[in-house]
Amino acid sequence: MDEREHTVADNLGLVHACAKRFKGRGMEYDDLYQAGCLGLVKAADHFDPALGYQFSTYAVPVIIGEIKRLFRDGGAVKISRGLKELSLKVSREVQQFALSNGREPTVKELAQRLHIEPEQVSEALSASMQPLSLTITDEDGDIQADIPVEAPDESIAERLSLKAELARLEERDRTMIHLRFFRGLTQSETAKHLGMTQVQVSRREKRLLLLLRERLQ
Repeated sequence: MDEREHTVADNLGLVHACAKRFKGRGMEYDDLYQAGCLGLVKAADHFDPALGYQFSTYAVPVIIGEIKRLFRDGGAVKISRGLKELSLKVSREVQQFALSNGREPTVKELAQRLHIEPEQVSEALSASMQPLSLTITDEDGDIQADIPVEAPDESIAERLSLKAELARLEERDRTMIHLRFFRGLTQSETAKHLGMTQVQVSRREKRLLLLLRERLQ
């Protein structure tokens, strides 16, 4: 298992935490989870450690974005005919490579052998992933129980999402939010720090909260 695959396997808990936020909205949990896994794979492929923040901070918005895309599409994750064909081709290549080399190929190796982009390989691999069953049944088929999963609490995913969205704000706006909601300063005290009036802080704060709420829905 290469570093990318380790990253995906080690962060499946993030997918569960994000998917739980959308339970009860008319979508099957397995579909939510599958869409989240696609987002996790995309995050693993594009994350750059040189950016200076943790993988989870980058991954959560990508995972949530894929789950939201599922709702926009109005149903289960849709896979085109072309993607299905590519997925089969990639699967065959994985088997042939494993037989010849005694190990599974990396995404980069598959891309080189198939003469396609690594992103296409990742998407094809994601399309062939089966969603994880969330229940187990006893020998008689009567009793079901949740499979224990070491996943972060839902609130952790929400905080990571908020942290990522705050990072997208302009420096002055980030400072305003930090002073008001992390240090607990009043609007008047915040205004003095920023060289603004209390009215200006109040108006800007309302706009920022509306923006953040919209992005995090």
